[in-house]
Amino acid sequence: MESIVAWGLGGLLTGLREGVEAALIVGILASYLVKIGRADRLAIIWLGVAAAIVASAAIGVVAFVALGSLQGAAEQFIAGTTSLLAVVILTYMLFWMRKQAVSMGADLRAGVDRAVASTSILGLGLLAFTAVIREGIETSLFLLGQTTAAAGEGLSVVLGAVVGLLIAASIGVLIFRAGLRLNLSAFFNVTGAALVVIASGLLSYGVHEFIEVGLLPGLVTPLYDISAVLPHTAGIGQFLRAIVGYSATPELTTLLAQVAYLLFGLIFYVRPVWRAAATRAVAAA
Repeated sequence: MESIVAWGLGGLLTGLREGVEAALIVGILASYLVKIGRADRLAIIWLGVAAAIVASAAIGVVAFVALGSLQGAAEQFIAGTTSLLAVVILTYMLFWMRKQAVSMGADLRAGVDRAVASTSILGLGLLAFTAVIREGIETSLFLLGQTTAAAGEGLSVVLGAVVGLLIAASIGVLIFRAGLRLNLSAFFNVTGAALVVIASGLLSYGVHEFIEVGLLPGLVTPLYDISAVLPHTAGIGQFLRAIVGYSATPELTTLLAQVAYLLFGLIFYVRPVWRAAATRAVAAA
């Protein structure tokens, strides 16, 4: 039960974070069209968004089915590769989103202006499609890594992600229709740091799979065994395994990779936030 809740929580966080990013992008596009008196073009925005959602879901389903058809060493290799690729893409997108957040709204509005000026309905649809599918593919790939690591409990990851996406869609509607004000900076900072932690667990899973097929050395296998105290197959240990990739019998290589990623990921992701907060405090003083 603990692992089901944990995997579901991981999926929910992924869906919520990526869903709010997509909802924010769509909200900027829709609000700007209304502002410049071109609400008649909203339909093509929704069509582009729907196409991006369908395409992202299709990519995720095809990849999941293809992965499920493999067995033995091939399955372990692809599972490990998928997990590591998901970590790389998620890490890149977290830092990219934080960097682009300042200018993203202006860039999207400029894209709308160009499409409207050229009377290109297709251009508006493609703008919405490309903006959303980037988030959709990232979400699909990261969820694929999570469901692979979750083994028989992958359904809880998917259900959690669906709930997260529904919540994100509701937030987007409230922002657009009711003028809801959300501290997006704080939201992205907290969820981003949490996803770094989850990604570290996914990294440990990918490294472990590569060790299993002989592509990486374990160095010391296992480094220690505390199964008698906190096994990763039940209770709290199972919950921690789902959230942070905990193992009671880790290889040295796996543990080093996870700890290094966790430390550097959190330091470089959170440090600018601390620096900005300190700057604001000095300015206020």
